[in-house]
Amino acid sequence: MAEDGSNGGGYGADGSEGPAGSDDQTVALDLERLILDAPRRYTPYQAARAADVPMELATRFWRAMGFPDIGQSRALTDGDVIALRRLAGLVESGLLSESMAIQVARSTGQTTARLAGWQMDTFLENLTQSVEPGLTRADVAYPLVELLLPELEQFLVYVWRRQLAAVTGRVVQAAEDNEITSGRLAVGFADLVGFTRLSRRLEEEELGELVETFENTCSDLIAGQGGRVIKTLGDEILFVSEDPVTAAGIALSLIEALAEDDTIPALRVGMAFGTVTSRMGDVFGTTVNLASRLTSIAPKDAVLIDGEFAAALEQNGSVAPAGEDGSGLADALSVAAGMPPSGLSAQGTDAGHRFNLQPMWRRPVRGLGLVEPWLLSRRMRGE
Repeated sequence: MAEDGSNGGGYGADGSEGPAGSDDQTVALDLERLILDAPRRYTPYQAARAADVPMELATRFWRAMGFPDIGQSRALTDGDVIALRRLAGLVESGLLSESMAIQVARSTGQTTARLAGWQMDTFLENLTQSVEPGLTRADVAYPLVELLLPELEQFLVYVWRRQLAAVTGRVVQAAEDNEITSGRLAVGFADLVGFTRLSRRLEEEELGELVETFENTCSDLIAGQGGRVIKTLGDEILFVSEDPVTAAGIALSLIEALAEDDTIPALRVGMAFGTVTSRMGDVFGTTVNLASRLTSIAPKDAVLIDGEFAAALEQNGSVAPAGEDGSGLADALSVAAGMPPSGLSAQGTDAGHRFNLQPMWRRPVRGLGLVEPWLLSRRMRGE
């Protein structure tokens, strides 16, 4: 098992060494020593014993972090022992239960494995393409990693602390304990139309560039406008916001921003508002499923929302009234959300309305029954 989540420099999944004298293996081992700042000293059993952690629990921790089983190869370092001791210490002190410690190991392992993979793809692929004549990528890799490692380590800690501060603030502000794991959120999926068909025509490099542009554009816009990216799935991105008005603005901005890029296929967005269960940085529940289903039936370059989302926008005063007295849309939305008609909107015909809503035909949605979507659009100045 190697700490970087790979099979280890020169080691297979079973911990066996590669061909003796291999130049690639030598470079890999040198890089491992540089990154881990420690030589290989322990078998898994020896590391568990040194950390005073039962072997069964140590194995669970290692697997949760995403590291493969390596039998009894001597491939672990003092850093592995310290990490085991710290996790076990959190359990022994009562700060974390054993299951929570496993979750910490799993969430950290999954997140950092993706981060490490992305960083190596970026740095060792892009920054070593134009190496000097006579130099291989292996020749460039060591000094490059040596220079980048301390800077990236400090930056990672900084970003993590910033993110932790933001999440902690949301938890502290929650009115009830159950709001921490089961609160009301606006959930949105943004999906590229015809991506599967397009992927068959593009070269791998072109496809990678398209996905990277899509993810970067969406992630920057969502974060910039106050939303949170939950995860990206190649041609789809899942985001949330505590505020339906913010989420509505984000969705329309995504459509508008990507429409300006001729290299990106058309986008469609589906959103729902309601109770959402949060766990290990992901979100689950009927609201999430509904948003996903609405995305699948949304027209290209359009945003569909559910009745509860529409009602929340109307109650906020962000929706332009349908009739002259402002009551038509309010009543329709109230009925759609399962509430009695409200009569005249409290906002009346306020010129500050930001959105227009158009009811669509009710239709059955797999697993969720009959749903009435609403087409969301931005209200232009002067309407």
